[in-house]
Amino acid sequence: MTSAQGLKLVEKDASGVDTKFRADILAGLSQAQKATPARWLYDDAGSQLFEDITQLPEYYPTRAETQILKTRGDSFAEMIGAGRAVVEFGSGSSLKTPLLLSAIAPAAYVPLDISGDFLRAAAQDLAEKFPGLPVHPVEADFMRQVALPDTVADMPKLGFFPGSTIGNMVARTSVDLLRNMRETLGEGAQLLIGMDLIKDTDTLIAAYDDAAGVTAEFNRNLVRRINRELDGNIPLDQLQHEARWNDEHARIEMHLVAQTDIVFVVDGHEFAMAGGDTIHTENSHKFNRRTSSMLLLAGGWETQARWLDDQERFSLILAEAKPNRSAP
Repeated sequence: MTSAQGLKLVEKDASGVDTKFRADILAGLSQAQKATPARWLYDDAGSQLFEDITQLPEYYPTRAETQILKTRGDSFAEMIGAGRAVVEFGSGSSLKTPLLLSAIAPAAYVPLDISGDFLRAAAQDLAEKFPGLPVHPVEADFMRQVALPDTVADMPKLGFFPGSTIGNMVARTSVDLLRNMRETLGEGAQLLIGMDLIKDTDTLIAAYDDAAGVTAEFNRNLVRRINRELDGNIPLDQLQHEARWNDEHARIEMHLVAQTDIVFVVDGHEFAMAGGDTIHTENSHKFNRRTSSMLLLAGGWETQARWLDDQERFSLILAEAKPNRSAP
């Protein structure tokens, strides 16, 4: 069963535009190196394009993570146990979620996502697959602390954050998110989080610049959204998708590269780019055992277990929100 249309916690202005989206885009385009937070790639069209990306032959993370979820169910059941409220951060289409829910017998499922229509459609579909499971979709920006439905307030909780979405953020933002997740879920909660692993550069680049051009359309869709929602006139035909490996920061970067000098207006503000300038739209950081554990610790989570796919390309990590300690 579902809770009707779920909760809506996204703040929108009189024209129906997310106020945080407007503020982030204007601030990002005003910087010398133009940049936009990756979460704004995921409007309804962007969310669907990303689901298309997960089916591409070059995009290994979804297959690798799905393999872990399919083969490690007994371990999940042992480490997590039954009766938890599963809170999925940035749930998208929730395609991987049934694998987890089938393994651990949860008491409720709370998907959180900023793309409201996409969220509610996916929640309804999942509720039909698990007719006895209470499903409470919440439309919210999961980057901030979220007030969960009262119906799950007293349940033990498991956060679920698959797909290595944590890698989309710079370190300080990742730590802030992990701390907000801790506040949302509470001390004693568990978190099952996906983190992609460092590997050869050719494999990484191909995963973010596929031969069919689907990732390029996903990246360019952000411009369509800006133009549509913020009355922009960014010349999309003058921006080209590019994926880069940044070895110093251990990340793939996605950029939109100006092919010539351009001037455009967004929300009444004028901006300019010289040929070769870029809008930096996404990072995808890659991890190893030490960096993943350190990041979790900085956010208030202590690693309990970790699982890898059979080619050791991807990791799923179970962590717990232990009581805060001020000394060893």
